[in-house]
Amino acid sequence: MTFLALVGAAAFRAVPGVLIDPLRDEFGWSVTTISAAVAVNMALYGLTAPFAAALMERFGIRRVVMCALVVVAVGSGLTVFMTASWQLILLWGVLVGLGTGSMALSLVATVTGRWFVARRGLVSGILTAGGATGQLVFLPLVAAVDAQWGWRAASLGTTAAAVAVIPLVAWLLRDRPRDLGVLPYGGTAADDVDPVRTGAARNAVRGLVEGAKKRPFWLLAGGFFICGMSTNGLVQPHFIPAAHDHGMPVTTAAGLLAVVGLFDIAGTIFSGWLTDRVDPRLLLLAYYALRGLSLFALPTLFSADLQASMVAFIVFYGLDWVATVPPTLALCREHFGARAPVVFGWVFASHQLGSAVAAFGGGVIRDVTGSYDLAWFLAGGLCMLAAIASISIRRGVPFPAETALPTDPEEAAAAQAHG
Repeated sequence: MTFLALVGAAAFRAVPGVLIDPLRDEFGWSVTTISAAVAVNMALYGLTAPFAAALMERFGIRRVVMCALVVVAVGSGLTVFMTASWQLILLWGVLVGLGTGSMALSLVATVTGRWFVARRGLVSGILTAGGATGQLVFLPLVAAVDAQWGWRAASLGTTAAAVAVIPLVAWLLRDRPRDLGVLPYGGTAADDVDPVRTGAARNAVRGLVEGAKKRPFWLLAGGFFICGMSTNGLVQPHFIPAAHDHGMPVTTAAGLLAVVGLFDIAGTIFSGWLTDRVDPRLLLLAYYALRGLSLFALPTLFSADLQASMVAFIVFYGLDWVATVPPTLALCREHFGARAPVVFGWVFASHQLGSAVAAFGGGVIRDVTGSYDLAWFLAGGLCMLAAIASISIRRGVPFPAETALPTDPEEAAAAQAHG
């Protein structure tokens, strides 16, 4: 059920990349204007994550995910009535951003931390791949619906999908292993710790304060900022219009991004498997460096016809898309213990701030220069910096799985000192 929720969250956020050109054609809005809405969506998607992780402790996973789906449905459905660009920013930027952010990768961190002791790297990879599956399933469908019936039908389809998932979440999603009378996988009853029922916002802020005191937090957050720039921020919203600039049909470009999603499933699951066996810093070094090299080559691969070189790029980029998540989450666990879901929420927030910068910046570069080439080159160079930052992280001492979340300043200080 968690996988299905993550599928939906990715699918709802993938829609704007398909709709940039239709919105330009109908309303005359610039790429920069539409990109601003995408940027707000991505920023809130990330900034909501640490608070969502804390709210899941306070109110439970099921309630938070159900409320998030309602917000997504409202935000997407009301877009069919919009007449001004500020309404796009409010609906798709703010509401859909808040809703999908509550089902973001902090959900992965929370579920893996509660339900699994063994094989956490593999499980985090499988759940993260849910985002790729959402992109895989919905992007070609949204492009086809838009081509046949227009962008309003595509937005209403997103609303229908969100509403359809709500009863499934209510029926199947459970908060903790004890709710089903089972133990965490590979663990004992002591690993199923009691939730923190008070101070959700305080715990979220405390997670940021504690994380900011450690050098690994800044290196992980900086690397993830660049990760977001080079995937969700740049490629996801701007690959389709960039390909269209070179004469490629929108449906073909959307199909290529769906292929990214297909290979991302394999790449992320394999990355999770590797994370249980290989130094996660080495994995991040390889992922970021190879991603940077591929972005340097991308501007030469665009053409009106689909070439084998572009297919090769899509396959590689799919394998690398969010393969960074399992090793990043593993390093968060090493350095922050049971506080890791909330701290990872802030690391993920940096990912989405990077996405927002690239989503908006890519639109500005396209409007100013008439091409996306400079955006691809800048992203490639920053990926090289992320590779250096990742290998610079020192290994930490893993926290015991049963460590409870500190609930007062003295305990928080003790936990920080322990790390």
